[in-house]
Amino acid sequence: MSSMVKGGVLQLGMVFSSQTFLFFFLPVVLGMYFLLGIGPMLRNLWLLLASLIFYAWGGADFILVLLLSIAGNWVLGLIAERSHMNGSPFAKRGSITLSVLLNIGILAWFKYANFFIDQVNDVGASFGMDEFGWSRIALPIGISFFTFQATSYVIDVARGQARVMRNPIDFALYVSLFPQLIAGPIVRYHEISDQLKDRPFDWEHVSSGMLRFTHGLVKKVVIADSIGVIADTAFGSEAQINAGDAWLGLLAYTMQIYFDFSGYSDMAIGMGRMFGFRLPENFKRPYSAVCMTDFWRRWHVTLSNWFRDYVYIPLGGSRCPKTKTYRNLVIVFLLTGLWHGSNWTFIVWGVYNGFWLILDRITGQARPESLDWIPLRRAATFFVVMLGWVVFRSEDITQAGQYYATLFDFPLGSMSGVMDSVLTRQAVFFLIVGSCIALLPGRLSTGQWLDESTCTRAVLYRIVLSCILFPLALIFVISGTFSPFLYFQF
Repeated sequence: MSSMVKGGVLQLGMVFSSQTFLFFFLPVVLGMYFLLGIGPMLRNLWLLLASLIFYAWGGADFILVLLLSIAGNWVLGLIAERSHMNGSPFAKRGSITLSVLLNIGILAWFKYANFFIDQVNDVGASFGMDEFGWSRIALPIGISFFTFQATSYVIDVARGQARVMRNPIDFALYVSLFPQLIAGPIVRYHEISDQLKDRPFDWEHVSSGMLRFTHGLVKKVVIADSIGVIADTAFGSEAQINAGDAWLGLLAYTMQIYFDFSGYSDMAIGMGRMFGFRLPENFKRPYSAVCMTDFWRRWHVTLSNWFRDYVYIPLGGSRCPKTKTYRNLVIVFLLTGLWHGSNWTFIVWGVYNGFWLILDRITGQARPESLDWIPLRRAATFFVVMLGWVVFRSEDITQAGQYYATLFDFPLGSMSGVMDSVLTRQAVFFLIVGSCIALLPGRLSTGQWLDESTCTRAVLYRIVLSCILFPLALIFVISGTFSPFLYFQF
């Protein structure tokens, strides 16, 4: 497993890049979907069944958690609609509060209980107290994503921004739709409510979805997995690396996490397209950002938008005095760090990002379109992002501190030789190719360009993707080892 798990045991499900999924599950689901005709009712029922099977494949022990979230939020949605129709502020706040308690309660128990007990035991040990007995709780896969989606549904209905979904099957499909169930993108209810009732299904959507899926598959198995071994070696707990190794390993992880996560998003968007859904974009060339504010407009866009609409703006956003605006940013990014995992490393990473966004506002960098010296600012932002990935990737604060010390252990010197075994031609080649692709300037996501552009370059890339890169990705899948997506742990 190329990723790390902090704070608990991760339950792994079916992986998009596995042979089981590519050669059995997806073709069967898509074939049955075609045979069920044009009526959305049977197709929704089939997709729901397929989604539950997909989730239960590696997380059957937690299927009841998903079903509890679905049932509870469907009922709360009905209550929220009634409170909105009655114009009762008390009932509206009550339905939102109950939804937050249900979803955040589920999330807190499974994701943070281990972390809380560890902190209690650490404090107790310093006073000579016995350790608190505890059986570690496994982390249900995708819990951070489906709880956020369910919460947004009840809030949108209570606010009158979306109509309630009375059909429990359609609502269950919204929460559990397998293309984006495990690692996003986070789909808000108003973005997909109409599509649940009526959506197209034709060869044009299937073929464009397959291209987008292939684009993501290549990102994952060809680029991310190839360079991941470099990052894993550099961040290995037993690695005796020097500064040159550390910088190479950090560059590898910076590229790995982008191609891994954006590859998953492309695959999810592509599969959604095959079934007639248009899911929101999640990446917009984040390493082209010219400040940290711009980076968070491009990286994991659906998560950023979720926190903006449901936390930052309700707190007052930027409409309040500067000190309160800065407070709001700190709260949002503290929660963003916690959302990623139950470890002090994620908390520090969230505060780190919040600090840079506050600095953007203080120095006037929050409006990237009005800035000069774009290449220099892009390089500076990329450097800041890279340094943040150190603590994000590290197992604990101690390892992060040691890695930072190694990075700046001047003079840099040559490579130590620790990395020689993983610096294969394949790994080095795809690290160079991936870095060139990721660092090229651009405003739209590559996948969106692939979908929409009719220029000669886009057409040529579609041909190359279909005839060369897709067969290459399949070879990697067949000959490779199991490698889950990095964001599965969140």
